[in-house]
Amino acid sequence: MDTPKRTIWIQALKVAFPHTIPILAGFTFLGIAYGIFMHSLGFHAMYPFIISMVVFAGSMEFITANLLLGAFNPVYAFFLTIMVNARHLFYGISLLDTYKGIGKKKWYMIFGLCDESFAINQSIDVPKNVDKGLVMFFVTILNQIYWVVGATIGGVFGYLITFNTEGLEFVMTALFVVIFIEQWMKEDRHVSSLVGIAASVVCLLLFGKGAFIIPAMIAILGILTLARKPLEKGRVSVQ
Repeated sequence: MDTPKRTIWIQALKVAFPHTIPILAGFTFLGIAYGIFMHSLGFHAMYPFIISMVVFAGSMEFITANLLLGAFNPVYAFFLTIMVNARHLFYGISLLDTYKGIGKKKWYMIFGLCDESFAINQSIDVPKNVDKGLVMFFVTILNQIYWVVGATIGGVFGYLITFNTEGLEFVMTALFVVIFIEQWMKEDRHVSSLVGIAASVVCLLLFGKGAFIIPAMIAILGILTLARKPLEKGRVSVQ
């Protein structure tokens, strides 16, 4: 006797949801900060909801807020987005076999891919009687729901309640500082972090604060690509 489709979906959801609970807390509160941040820049409450629905790119959404306030420069925005989210190219390649044979759900899962969904879907242990493709689908969509709900709450909260938001734009800077510190603490050696700092400082001096980001990212990518083999073999060390 075939299992009803509704039962199959419920089983997959029950497996997926517990793995996303840590993401629920992080995404909801960071999403709220993003919604309030958008309001502080003068955007209507609908903007964080719409952007989190159609973009769903975490840190890139914070950058998008500032891009929307600047001069229209689609080429700059395109290359900046590629550089900020370049890691997704490697995520996608590694998921080619994982996403094989899961049907039309694959297209949403490609769109909804983020660091957290990648980490869960690559390591999740799914019972044999549960559809793994459906479990991965629920992991992906639940994570986006958490982010959209948080961003919407933040946007509405900022829109309905009047308070002084001066300095709130620093939340984006704080976000990247925290990400950098966490990455630094995870590294045994800090070669890549130091390369990033050095390349950013040099490009800032050469190109100015309005145009240094893309050259810096290209420089970081180039240096680390050339130094990949020595780094992997442990021949490069930084005291």
